[in-house]
Amino acid sequence: MRTGTTSRGRKWLALGAVVALAALGTQLAPAKKKDKSADAMAEQKRAVHALNRLAFGPRPGDVERVSQMGVDKWIERQLHPEKIDDSVLEARLASFRTLKMDTREIVENFPPNQVIKRVAEGKMGLPHDPAKRAVYEAQLQRYENKQERKEEAGKGGSADSASGSTSNEAGKLSDEEARRREDRLYGELKAQELLDLPPDQRMKEILKMSPEDQRALAMSAKGPKADALMEGMSPQQKETLMALNSPERVVASELMQAKLLRAIYSERQLEEVMTDFWFNHFNVFINKGADRYLLTSYERDVIRPHAMGKFEDLLVATAKSPAMLFYLDNWLSVGPNSEVALGIPPHRPGGPRYGRFPPTRPQREKKKISSGLNENYGRELMELHTLSVNGGYTQRDVTEVAKVFTGWTLEQPKKGGGFHFEPLMHEPGEKIVLGHKIKPNGEQEGIEVLRTLAHNPKTAHFISQKLAMRFVSDDPPPTLVERMTQTFLKKKGDIREVLETMFRSPEFWAPEAYRAKVKTPLEFVVSAVRATGADVSDARVLVGTLNNMGMMPYGMQPPTGYSMKADTWVNSSALLGRMNFGLGLAAGRLRGISVDPAQLAGDASDAQGALTALEKSLLAGDVSPQTHDTISKELDDPKITQRKLDDAKRPPNVAAIAGLILGSPEFQRR
Repeated sequence: MRTGTTSRGRKWLALGAVVALAALGTQLAPAKKKDKSADAMAEQKRAVHALNRLAFGPRPGDVERVSQMGVDKWIERQLHPEKIDDSVLEARLASFRTLKMDTREIVENFPPNQVIKRVAEGKMGLPHDPAKRAVYEAQLQRYENKQERKEEAGKGGSADSASGSTSNEAGKLSDEEARRREDRLYGELKAQELLDLPPDQRMKEILKMSPEDQRALAMSAKGPKADALMEGMSPQQKETLMALNSPERVVASELMQAKLLRAIYSERQLEEVMTDFWFNHFNVFINKGADRYLLTSYERDVIRPHAMGKFEDLLVATAKSPAMLFYLDNWLSVGPNSEVALGIPPHRPGGPRYGRFPPTRPQREKKKISSGLNENYGRELMELHTLSVNGGYTQRDVTEVAKVFTGWTLEQPKKGGGFHFEPLMHEPGEKIVLGHKIKPNGEQEGIEVLRTLAHNPKTAHFISQKLAMRFVSDDPPPTLVERMTQTFLKKKGDIREVLETMFRSPEFWAPEAYRAKVKTPLEFVVSAVRATGADVSDARVLVGTLNNMGMMPYGMQPPTGYSMKADTWVNSSALLGRMNFGLGLAAGRLRGISVDPAQLAGDASDAQGALTALEKSLLAGDVSPQTHDTISKELDDPKITQRKLDDAKRPPNVAAIAGLILGSPEFQRR
C-alpha cells in the first residue's frame, strides 16, 4: 500500500518505525511467563484470548458481549456453527454469483481460453443470452488478435534479415503501443459518455458496442472510474462488464473478496478460522491452470463442510477433489502396467471414457501425451496431509501409494468436470504400503489407503501438533499435543472433539499464552478491520494489501501452504508495511473501506485522553509501558494534536493515534 509523501505522513511513519522496530526482537523471542500467582486469566482476558484465537480478533463491543454470555458458552456455540445465524454475512456475499455456481456453470458464464479456442475452431457456438454473448465475443476478438500477431511475427521472422527483423519488430511494437493508447483514449471518452445514462440504459449501450470497443472500455475503466461506471448496476451487470476484460479474474476476485468478507463479518468465526486452517493444510494454488475455476467448489464443497467433522471424511474429499487432482497432477497419473500404458485395445465399447489415450505407444508419443506414473500426490499425501515428513515412510511407499491412486482422474477438467475412476489407467496387481498388503480392488484401494493413513497414530500426532501450533503457540507443549493425539485416536479423528480437548486445556488458558502468537498478514489485516469496526463495501483493496504483504489468498504455489510461525512474517519491512496499512485504514484512505475512529475514542477531548481510550477499545488496555510512552511523548506535537500554538481546543488526530496502535507490537500479537 502507498503511504503518501506528505510531511505529516513521513512523520507518522517515522514514529511508526520507532514503535515497530523497537519490538522486533521482542516479537521473535518467546513470550515471557506471567506472574506465577496469576494461575488463570481474568474473565475479560479470557474473552479477549478466545476472540483472538478462535476468531479473527474482536470487533467493537465483542469483548463485553462474550464476557456477559460466558466464554465457555461462546466457545460451545462456535463449535456448532450450524446453530449460528449468519444471514448478515450472506447478504454481503449475495452479489458474488460465482460463489453459488458449480464449476461447469462458472466455466460456461466466464469462459477460459480453452473454451474460447473451441468457439474459434467452430467446435461450439456462442450463447444466446446477450450478456454472455458479449463476454464470449470480447474474448474471441482477443484470441483472434493474438493469433494474428503470432502469424505476423512468424512471417516477418522468416522473410527479413537480422537487421531488418529488428527494425520490423520495433515498428510493430510501436504500432501496438499506438493502438493500445488509442483504445485507452476511446475507452475513457466512452466511459464518460455512459456516465450520463441510467444504469440499465448504460448496460444496453455497452452491449451494442463492438467486441473490440467493449474490451477497450473494460480495460480503461479501472479503480474509481470502474466504480462510477458500475454504480447502480445489478451484480450480473457488474460481472459482465468486468468479464469483458478478463473472465478468469472475475472468478478469482469474487473468491478472494469473499474469503476476506467471511473472516471479517461472519458470526461463525471458528468455522472461518478452521476453513482457512484446512485449506492451508490441503493447499491448492489458484494460478495453476484449471484450478482458477476449481477452487470455488473446493473450498465450498470440500473444505468448509468438513472443517469440524471427521478427518477421514475430509481426507477422502480432498483426494477426490478435482482441484487437488489437477494441482498435484494425479489426474494424469497412469500405471506403468495399465492397459493404457501397454497400448492394449480397450475391452469395452467406446474404449476409455473420454478417448484421451490412443491404443498404441507410437501414437501416444506422437501426440506427446504423458502417461507415466506421477508420485506428486502420493508424496504430499503422506508428507504434508497425514504422517508428516518424519512419518516413517520410504520412497517405495511413495511409489506404491502413487500406483494405488492411478486411475483417480478427471472427466473433462477444462470444462469443469468432476472426479472419475478410470480402470484402464489403474496399475493392476497387489501393492504394499507401510508394510500392509493392498489387494487389487480398483478405486477402493485408494479408499483403503486413505482410511489407514487417517487413523495412523503419527497422523493423529501431526494433525494435533499443527492445530496446537495454530491455536496455542509456535512450539506447543508436548503434554497438550499428546492429550489431543489421544482424543484424535479415541474419537476416530473427530476434529471437533480434538478442538474441545485443546480449548479446555490449562495450556490453552495459561497466562504465558496470552498474546503470544504473532499474527500472519491475513490475521493482521482482518483483525485491524474488525477492531476498528470498519465498513467494507469493496474488499479488493484488502486483497491487494495481502498480496503486497506476501500472503495473497489462495496464492501459495508450493503444497506446504503458508507458514503459521512468527519468524516467517516478522522483519523490519513487514512491520513497516503493517504500520503503513494501519495508518491508511484509520485515516480512511483505503478505497471501498470507511472507518470512524472517533467512535472508538469516545468523547476524548485531548490527545492523551484519545490515546487512553483507543488503547482500551483496540487493545483491551493491553499496552506495554514502552509502547505507551513512545506514543505519549509525541502527543504534544501540533501535527498530532492538530492544533496551532494559539488553538488549545482543537481535537486530537484520533485517526493517526489509532493507526499507530494498530501498528504497535501488541496489536501484532493475538
